[in-house]
Amino acid sequence: MAEEILCSIDNGIATITMNRPEKRNAMNTAVLDGLEHYFGELENNTDVRVVVIRGEGRAFCSGLDLRELSARQQGEGDIETGIIELLKKIEESRHPTVAMVQGDALAGGCELALHCDLRVVSEAAQFGMPLARLGLVVPFRLGQKLVEIIGPAFTKQILFTGQPVDAQRAYEIGMAHQLVSAEELESATMTLAQTIALNAPLSLAGMKKGILRMISLRNSIEHEDIQTLVRQARKSQDAQEGVRAMLEKRKPVFRGA
Repeated sequence: MAEEILCSIDNGIATITMNRPEKRNAMNTAVLDGLEHYFGELENNTDVRVVVIRGEGRAFCSGLDLRELSARQQGEGDIETGIIELLKKIEESRHPTVAMVQGDALAGGCELALHCDLRVVSEAAQFGMPLARLGLVVPFRLGQKLVEIIGPAFTKQILFTGQPVDAQRAYEIGMAHQLVSAEELESATMTLAQTIALNAPLSLAGMKKGILRMISLRNSIEHEDIQTLVRQARKSQDAQEGVRAMLEKRKPVFRGA
């Protein structure tokens, strides 16, 4: 079986590739562990100036693997914890990060792109958080990132409808920094990465850390009551029905329980 995460370094640019195209790069344990491993490995690599994250195939990342989610749904631990910790590591990496988004970036895949510093997207890309269609509640830290980037009004639209937004709309509301054709995506992403890589690494690391410090008050907001709602929703009958319906490719029947 092919490796599910690939990593290469060329001229100061590390490229991390999610390599599950047949599963639309859904995050299973191997993908999460692989991303965790490579970001840890790259953190102190002085040859690296910038990290590009991409997905193999037509999708960037379709979110958490639903079969794993279904199998673990009734467990005692928080399924979301691993993803939240990984995204925190990516956001706080000393290296600037660029997401190259060619297709679907949904749920955890949307959050993966948003936790990168910059996003270059093709016209075929779309972003979405379909958790309400699965009977789930967005974890506080992930909802917070949406509000931080696109504001509360558009966050409500995306979360309440569960519908994806296309690349043009994503660009208009601030989810994307560059919007290019599918044919131009890789060259535009690498041009941006090369531009960043030419700059002084201590300057980049210092400015990134400074920006994070400027918004650090967000980390002091109490949210345990929200996480209680997240856990309750995850163990609900509606959540089980939502995941089953998605796997069976049918409309869910929610009962509010």
